[in-house]
Amino acid sequence: MRIISGIYKGRRLNPPNNLPIRPTTDMAKEALFNILNNIIDYEETTALDLFAGIGNISFELVSRGCPEVVSVDNNIKCIDFIKKTAEQLDMPEISVIKTDAYKLIQTISKKFDLIFADPPYDNAGIAELPQMIFDNDLLNDEGLFVLEHPDDYDFSEHPNFFDHRVYSRVNFSFFQK
Repeated sequence: MRIISGIYKGRRLNPPNNLPIRPTTDMAKEALFNILNNIIDYEETTALDLFAGIGNISFELVSRGCPEVVSVDNNIKCIDFIKKTAEQLDMPEISVIKTDAYKLIQTISKKFDLIFADPPYDNAGIAELPQMIFDNDLLNDEGLFVLEHPDDYDFSEHPNFFDHRVYSRVNFSFFQK
């Protein structure tokens, strides 16, 4: 895995093999960021990366200019990797929280311009995530929520849904406030 654009372009992320992750592939990540390039201004975007894993999306966001990214995961090894890598790359824009993403959604009072969630594909709460984000009012005006999910889900009937893209086995559903 690598950072594909921005000031850290080309930097490799080399996580240990024993982490319970399924990182967004470089191809899918590149496609996602090609879409985001036309929607958001990174330099004015605060972001929340739920189920952050190794921080793949968080690092990409900071590389492109995001001034604040909050990375959330409940696995201490993933959290330690994100912290260590952010320190090595001198990325003070990343703050890391070790907690269950669903609990954070229900308790955090901060709002974000962009929320990205990449839960484990066998996670039972995927179907409820979009509504939880909007019920808890976590997005700023015109904020964007992107959910990575398996083929089993169709969010097209959700009132805040506006787009769906498929890249091999990776699905992205987009929601806007």
